[in-house]
Amino acid sequence: MQKILGYMRKAIEDYNMIEEKDKIAIGLSGGKDSISMLMGFKALQRFYPKKFSIIAVSINPGFEYFDSDLLRKICDELEVPFFEEVSHIKEIVFDIRNEKNPCSLCANLRRGILNSVAIRESCNKIALGHNEDDVLETFLLNLFYTGSISTFAPISYMDRSKITLIRPLIYAPEKEIRNFIKRNNINIMQKSCPMDGVSKREDMKKMLKDLRVDIPHIRANLYGAIKRSNIKGWETKSNSII
Repeated sequence: MQKILGYMRKAIEDYNMIEEKDKIAIGLSGGKDSISMLMGFKALQRFYPKKFSIIAVSINPGFEYFDSDLLRKICDELEVPFFEEVSHIKEIVFDIRNEKNPCSLCANLRRGILNSVAIRESCNKIALGHNEDDVLETFLLNLFYTGSISTFAPISYMDRSKITLIRPLIYAPEKEIRNFIKRNNINIMQKSCPMDGVSKREDMKKMLKDLRVDIPHIRANLYGAIKRSNIKGWETKSNSII
């Protein structure tokens, strides 16, 4: 847990992600990232100088392998309030619209529901479990498919809902999160989406892995490019340096 906490605390302090009396809705999908983030937040509460509260919010998309009992058990053990929102995402995205590239629509629907729950439960922040690999993969996806130099921001404010999105795992490599889950024998949902392993994001993941053979520092180079390119939201609020 210490390693994951280290990555989280650095991101939180670099971007002032937590303020006194925050109430944070943690998006809990059941995968390794969201479960690690939830456990990290619970551990952080014990010693972080700014006091904050958390709830876990899970969007049930309607897939047959979605395990509500697993998520409820994790939250009960951590003593974190758990909210499950049953949705028709699977029906809308895969049955009715039969989207060829469903990831964007699915993500937008999930975010909309998560946002509504956060407002209903009087949260002022939402935490999403995007890790370092997600940052780099999104950067490459935008570069190759839209011709833009961008990726999601560590912290962003949504004017309409007055809620701030935070991503405390942006410095945590996916490998470290996977190792944490494995070392501690933590149960996760092994599959959370029909597109697992076949999406464009998976192509970027494989590309990064292949490039690393010839360019060992490719990940650090890309992250440095993101920091230096003045992408909106990536200006650090503290004096620490990656």
